Order: sequence, then C-alpha cells, then structure tokens
Amino acid sequence: MDNGKIKHIGVFTSGGDSPGMNAALFGTAKVAEQHGIRVSGILKGYEGMIDGHFIPLESQQLQKTVHRGGTVLKTARSERFMALEGRQLAFKNLQDNDIDAVVAIGGDGTFKGLLAFSEICDIPFIGIPGTIDNDISGTDYTLGFDSAVNTAIENIDKIKDTAESHNRVFIVEVMGRDSGYIAIHSGLGVAADAILIPESGEDFLQLLKKVKDYKSEDGFIVVVSEGDELGAGLVASKIKEINSKVDLRITKLGHVQRGGNPSSLDRMLGIRLGSAAVRALLLGRRNAMVGVLDNQLSLTPFEQVVKQHQVNDELQELLKIFGT
Repeated sequence: MDNGKIKHIGVFTSGGDSPGMNAALFGTAKVAEQHGIRVSGILKGYEGMIDGHFIPLESQQLQKTVHRGGTVLKTARSERFMALEGRQLAFKNLQDNDIDAVVAIGGDGTFKGLLAFSEICDIPFIGIPGTIDNDISGTDYTLGFDSAVNTAIENIDKIKDTAESHNRVFIVEVMGRDSGYIAIHSGLGVAADAILIPESGEDFLQLLKKVKDYKSEDGFIVVVSEGDELGAGLVASKIKEINSKVDLRITKLGHVQRGGNPSSLDRMLGIRLGSAAVRALLLGRRNAMVGVLDNQLSLTPFEQVVKQHQVNDELQELLKIFGT
C-alpha cells in the first residue's frame, strides 16, 4: 500500500470523552508507524489546533494507555473554531507543523466542524465515532457505548437490590441526550419495569398504567434517558399523582457512565477504527468516518454521518414487549 504524500498525521479527540479513545489513538499510531508516517497528537481538540499545541505520539507510549478511560490528549469544546478566523488559524498551524492528514475522534459536532473546516482546508480528514450515546449513523456502535452500558447496568443492578429490600420505585436517569440507546440497552439488560426514551411517545402512558396498580410488593425500576421529553423529575411527580402511596427515589447516574476502563469490545473497536482510519487515508479517502456495519469496516461521508441515529425498529419492538 503506497502512502503517497502522507508523511505526518495529526490526531485529536473532541467533544465528550468516551472509553476506548486511547485504544483508537494506539491503533492509529501503530499502523501509521508501519508505513513510516509520523504521528502528532493535538491537545484539547480544536482548541489545541488553534493554539498550536502539538505533541509527538508513538505507539509504544500509547500501548500503555489502552486500558485507561478518558483521553490522554484531553478534550474540549471550542467556540473559537466556529468562527472563520479560528479555523484559518487552525489551518495555518497544521501547515506550519507539516501535517498532511488528520484523524479526528469524536461525535457529530466534531464531524460538523470538519465539514466546515474542509471548505478552507485541503488536508484530508478521517473521523472515528467516539461518543457513548451511539447517536451517529454509519456505524452499528460508537466508541464508548458498550462501556457506558456496562457501567449503567452495574449501577442499576445495585440500585435494584435496595429497591427490592425497601419495596421502592426507583427512577434511574442514564445519559442519552438525543438517543435512547443507553437507556434501552441498560434497561433491557436489568429487566427494568419501564424504559423511557426520546424516540417513543407511548412508553410513558404504559408506565402510568403499570404504576397505578403498584402495591409495593417488589422493587420497581424505571430507566429514563436524559433526553426523554419528560425527564426524571417530571416522571416522578406524575407517578406520585397517580399513586401517592409509592416510596419513590430518583438516581441520576450522570458522568460516571463516561469514566472507567473501556470494555473489551471498546478496546477492540478503538484499535480497529484507528487502524482503518490510517488505511483510509492511504487509499486517498477524505471527509469520511470509519465505522463498523454488520461487523464489517465501512466509510461514510461526513454529510451522512451528522444525521441523527434513531433507535431501530427491532429495539423499538423489544421496548414494547419488555420495557413497558
């Protein structure tokens, strides 16, 4: 495989951190080195690109970070990059550092930024989907999603123990601003009594029917996606209205879902996608995201990636059967 004119790749992580990002960095550096390509890390995403914060990366160094959550390159959201002046400065810094190509690990906001950047910058970009929400089209699973679901399940299992002990109703809010994937996967995984997701309007009505006749004989678990139109607080108040006798608690798992060691699936996914990103650049591809569809590596143009990834019909049907 001919590496053409690519001699130096810049890589950065952007948006919310997700377990498996370090594995993706390792995969990127390892394959690049095999082709004699130098790799530089860009600290704090687009902010570091604007400020010129570049550091050399080597696979031997990154190999020691594969098991760690978060991102060794740090991450930040950049308002400056939204302005043309910020993007122009970022482009100049890439040129000054002789960077021929860029690998970006992040979510839809990261790829929208690259689309805007490509209007003034002729450097090829390849994206890696790194977000626990799994809300990106072009891949079956995003980097960090499996780890986040495992963390949610582990915590809800513990909450279920105390719910059973006290005969309580527990509303557990999980992450998922625009997508209910974490809620539906974790909710089904713990056999929750109800699951509320942004994509469904019937789930709440079904919950009210079930909780109306609840007589505190067992624990009752409701898993709510943070992006659901009602939210945990309003759900709790509605439950109290329809059944004032319930002993009810709310638990928001919050950012604990983002942290921790990545699962084996996310470690492998990160290595696969990092490797695939470099190979895509070597083949002359640009402005596309690497992903995995039906366990096969795929490339999706950024224009299609930014579309919202809705919970599919199969999971919607499972939600109707098991989660309501």
